[in-house]
Amino acid sequence: MTFEALQIANKEISTIDVKGKQYAEVNQRIKVFRMLFPNGSITTKIESLQDGMCVMSAEVRDEFGSILGVGHAYEKEDSSFINKTSYIENCETSAVGRALGMCGIGIDTSVASAEEVLNAIKQQSESAQITAAQVKTLESCIPKHGQTVENVCRYYKVSVLQDLTVRQFMALMRKMGEE
Repeated sequence: MTFEALQIANKEISTIDVKGKQYAEVNQRIKVFRMLFPNGSITTKIESLQDGMCVMSAEVRDEFGSILGVGHAYEKEDSSFINKTSYIENCETSAVGRALGMCGIGIDTSVASAEEVLNAIKQQSESAQITAAQVKTLESCIPKHGQTVENVCRYYKVSVLQDLTVRQFMALMRKMGEE
């Protein structure tokens, strides 16, 4: 494969906008890989799977078996709603996307895939502290459910409600049936 062939193939990739930057999705990278290397292979391996954490590697090879790119990914089972049932699959997809990115496929703006960036943004927002409005919501809902603010803080190992994360807030609201 020549650099020119890679450039032409990369023009076939449709991207999505994430905060003003274009990212290729993994399925688009796979499509281009198959265009460039119809007899190439993508293999994945679970490097570690324990305590709700998965580490995966992926290798991209040409038709002769030469390694073109290697990628790794890490996912936590409880890091998002979708990961509760599919963290291994998401980890594999991320590893494949990174391996294809290392081959130069779909990296005009970033090696990270659209899926990786969206997942990272979601995780960052869920780990952010709750807003003053969310604190007020909790202050009114907690007593309605026979609990105290002190008990909730103790349960979540925080000193005040303001220290709760968005993820903890959402879990607490679900427990109280106040979604």
